[in-house]
Amino acid sequence: MAAAIACIPLIGGIIFYILEKKDNFVRFYAMQSIILSGALLLCWFVYWVAHWMLIHIPVIGVIFYIVLYLPWAFAIVAIFVFFIVAIVKAFSGVLWEIPYIGAMARKQLGET
Repeated sequence: MAAAIACIPLIGGIIFYILEKKDNFVRFYAMQSIILSGALLLCWFVYWVAHWMLIHIPVIGVIFYIVLYLPWAFAIVAIFVFFIVAIVKAFSGVLWEIPYIGAMARKQLGET
């Protein structure tokens, strides 16, 4: 149950990563949550900066807005799906690595 709650984006990950010192299963899911939330924040920041810079250009701004909105929407949906799958897997007791993020989480925990 703690590992599933640790999958809650950013807040759950940080709280359980700090509080749980012994259970590597919970710490792994908490670290995945922290890294995935950081990736989401980074995507949001890049989108926001690009949007802010390009939206002020009359015709090109609208075109770039549409072109930037589609990858941003895809990233949001993909990250949401990863969080849901991670919560379900953690709740069922299965250790599931999010592609690329799982390896980073293992490295941060020292479990190479």
